[in-house]
Amino acid sequence: MSETGTRSKAPTPKPWIAAIHAYVPGKSAGKDGRPLIKLSANENPLGTSEAALAAKAKAPALYPDPDSKDLRARLGDLHGIDPARIVMGTGSDELLNLAAQGYAGLGDEVIYVRYGFSVYDIAARRCGAAPVVAPDADYGTDVDALLALVTDKTRVVFVANPNNPTGSFLPKGEIVRLHAALPTDVLLVIDQAYGEYVAPEDEDGAMALAAAHDNVLVTRTFSKIFGLAGERIGWGTGAPGIIDTLNRIRGPFNISSTGQAMAAAALDDMTFVERSRVHNRDERARFVEKIVALSNHGLRPLPSQANFVLVLFEGKLTAEAAFDGLAERGYIVRWLPNQGLPHGLRITIGHPHDMDAIAEGIREMAEAAQ
Repeated sequence: MSETGTRSKAPTPKPWIAAIHAYVPGKSAGKDGRPLIKLSANENPLGTSEAALAAKAKAPALYPDPDSKDLRARLGDLHGIDPARIVMGTGSDELLNLAAQGYAGLGDEVIYVRYGFSVYDIAARRCGAAPVVAPDADYGTDVDALLALVTDKTRVVFVANPNNPTGSFLPKGEIVRLHAALPTDVLLVIDQAYGEYVAPEDEDGAMALAAAHDNVLVTRTFSKIFGLAGERIGWGTGAPGIIDTLNRIRGPFNISSTGQAMAAAALDDMTFVERSRVHNRDERARFVEKIVALSNHGLRPLPSQANFVLVLFEGKLTAEAAFDGLAERGYIVRWLPNQGLPHGLRITIGHPHDMDAIAEGIREMAEAAQ
């Protein structure tokens, strides 16, 4: 009711919900609706493991196992984690939202870094908490800047590692330092959606933190390197108390029978995962080398540990013009003005011929803009 006692003519959303800007996914078509080669959503160009595709045909059409027991067991075997410390989500997005919902609310604060994943802002506002944005360090996570914003109201801190959309990466020492400086009642969520693209010897130590402490949640997904984006399968690991909290509020039957079967089969085909990681590493390096060669035109690729590169356009050729020009050449990438990056294009690493065509197109446009 209003202050005068009269009812509104329609249901009114809570003010913190009305303040949310809905998530905008990567597009797959140009402004005219023409289908384009999609390098805007960080999907695996190698597709999906044949083992996972074979499992899809055998999955039952009944209600799925609500606890994903078999899948959690396989994840536990692979990573050396007690399955009881694993929670499944409809993509890792569900778990990110649940982490905020479970531990923050009205009057609380949720911190994430500038140029971080846009879902963090949504997750904070969705539960009525105030989002607090930490300054970046050349588009990456600045641990000291983040810690400087921690107050008695802080309940959750989100860090993507590697970060989306910048590709930046915090090494193990920095992740450990961040956690050590946080109050023990603050939940640190380390989003490793792109974790499998990092060389094993360079891993950030987040899993060990989640195993040893009561205030760390690590989330991962089958959407990226496993090529199962359409099945919406995410998972997280942390202390028993965290897992219990998320299980209480997650959706029932949140992983389909097909998704569980495909994900389990994908875990049995780590050869495909390694091939995908090596392909990404090599093609990313080749693409970055071609863009670095255009630095005299104001082009700067940010260092990336993910399956994409954020290219900054700091010369006469603008990111918007390059976005339109690549669309004319048959490619859709991600232009990011809504994330404070109107001068950046996030470009998914695709097949070699596609990366060569994009690099050549950018070169032609950059030279024409001089």
